[in-house]
Amino acid sequence: MTQIDIVGLTKRYGTTLALDGVTLQAREGELVSLLGPSGCGKTTTLRCVAGFMQPDGGDILVDGGSVTGLPPQKRDFGVVFQNYALFPHLTVFENVAYGLGVRRVPKAEQRARVADALAMVRLQGLEERLPRALSGGQQQRVALARALVIRPRLLLLDEPLANLDARLREEVRWLIRDVQQRARITAFYVTHDQAEAMALSDRIAVMKAGRVAQFATPREIYQRPAEAYVARFTGEANLIPARPRDRTAEGWFHLPFGGVVLPVPGAEGIRPGDPAMLMLRPEALSLMDPGAPGAIPALVLGAAFLGAALACEVSLADGTRLRMQASPHATVQPGMTIGLAVDTAHAWLMPDIPQ
Repeated sequence: MTQIDIVGLTKRYGTTLALDGVTLQAREGELVSLLGPSGCGKTTTLRCVAGFMQPDGGDILVDGGSVTGLPPQKRDFGVVFQNYALFPHLTVFENVAYGLGVRRVPKAEQRARVADALAMVRLQGLEERLPRALSGGQQQRVALARALVIRPRLLLLDEPLANLDARLREEVRWLIRDVQQRARITAFYVTHDQAEAMALSDRIAVMKAGRVAQFATPREIYQRPAEAYVARFTGEANLIPARPRDRTAEGWFHLPFGGVVLPVPGAEGIRPGDPAMLMLRPEALSLMDPGAPGAIPALVLGAAFLGAALACEVSLADGTRLRMQASPHATVQPGMTIGLAVDTAHAWLMPDIPQ
């Protein structure tokens, strides 16, 4: 297995700074996702790691040795592209075996390794088909098998599910994670889909304007975002300007909210009275009797039945609007006054960083 360290990577396109000191690490057998919107630098980072693009500064280390000056074919990395990049005139077997042929692997070993790779991605029996006879999901599996069959030191996946429909995306997503874990291969995965990143990753780098806004586990990213940008990009979030009244314990604060005072956890460095941002995910809010002690009164503005939950938009007395999820069995209608309960263990106070 392989460890990859990206250290202070920079890249310019003319006067535009596409990468601004990107520093990341993928430990042995770890899948790290680069998550962010178009233009944030995630694909540029991946292309620099692959060797398709030369960075202007920084270094890329594989098990402590620099590969920054090496051409792609000397890095021994497997790459899976968004558009599959299969040879249309070659069969499934020939596409998967292509990299082995370039490496002059003996024919008998090629057959054995291709068979193992196709079994890993569940494509046995399709060896003689051409790409045009395959579904999009099958083509992506062939691309994955082709990347794995060379037994690369690192697997790089660039938006590999973008061209698949929702059902296939979920199916292939779980396949990629299963294959990556069984092969125990270190991987970088580029995506703009937060659900993909959450489901697949050991750690996630949320990227913003060419830099890493936060690098942490999916749970930390979702529950303890470093700033509002990260919170918004990793799921629905109510973000409310706030000023903590005082500190109750290490990392906990008293915060006036909706006519009550809540004890909430917060990021390091926040001091009482500092401008901050309170994050409440919809699932951190629940219904309670409006007359119960501690209930926060709210007016229901809208409600939509989603099957597993009732999505609601409510307004507090000061005009603050919140989105929440109630039980699908709840009777909630626009115009009703309800009581809100806040699960403060799932609230989070973060610095108010300009976006």
